[in-house]
Amino acid sequence: MNAGGLFTSALAFAAALMIGPRSGQAAEIHALITTAMKAAVDELAPAFERTSGDSVRVSYGPSGGLARRFVAGEPADVIIIDSGALEDLIRWGKVLPGRTDIARTGIGIAVRKGAPRPDVSSPEALKRALLAAKSIGYTAPAGGGITAAHITKLFERLGIAAEVGPKVRLAAGGPDGRVSVLVSSGVAEIGLQQVSELMSNPGVEVIGMLPPELQQITVYSAGIATTAKEPDAGRALIGFLSVPEAIAIYKIRGLML
Repeated sequence: MNAGGLFTSALAFAAALMIGPRSGQAAEIHALITTAMKAAVDELAPAFERTSGDSVRVSYGPSGGLARRFVAGEPADVIIIDSGALEDLIRWGKVLPGRTDIARTGIGIAVRKGAPRPDVSSPEALKRALLAAKSIGYTAPAGGGITAAHITKLFERLGIAAEVGPKVRLAAGGPDGRVSVLVSSGVAEIGLQQVSELMSNPGVEVIGMLPPELQQITVYSAGIATTAKEPDAGRALIGFLSVPEAIAIYKIRGLML
């Protein structure tokens, strides 16, 4: 068996241990999950479904946008978004107490595949790269993405807000409004977004992360909705997404726990 087959078998075995014997009808789990985890969850969910017999229906989007949709009444059993937004939902009685931290990631910097790779290794180098770029892409604040406010403050902190303002190109957020698509299509010369989202697009190259003193690390956490129709199946899904075999996939996809 090749390495990929061994890993798949290990993942399926881990799922079986986490889920255990189930009785009754298969559950349909509805989950609201941050787009930052899409590539990893798309890989993991089928293994969970095969082992549990349950099905997982995922709607992806920016954390803030998902939280707003959920509060407005969109049904879900499981919600996985940034830890701060999830804590708000717990405090408001929308999610049961006791979050499970799943993964974390930071903001990466990308250019179109094959394009020149400017130095972004220090604040001064990043400043020069942003000033030299013809266009800069990041997520629109209105979409609920958690990187937007940080990037806006980053420009201010570097003292280049006025200069880069006319060059900004905003992405709507979510699977159909990714910053990486602005970059791969040539709309933005350089893009800043959660590195896990950038890595999911083969048309871009990640040239680095924000320097440590400018970085924002986001923890993504899972919880069960107080109105969940399938809370037990939802807990099994969360447990499966937390096993070491799943964490190995997160690391490959730019999510580091």
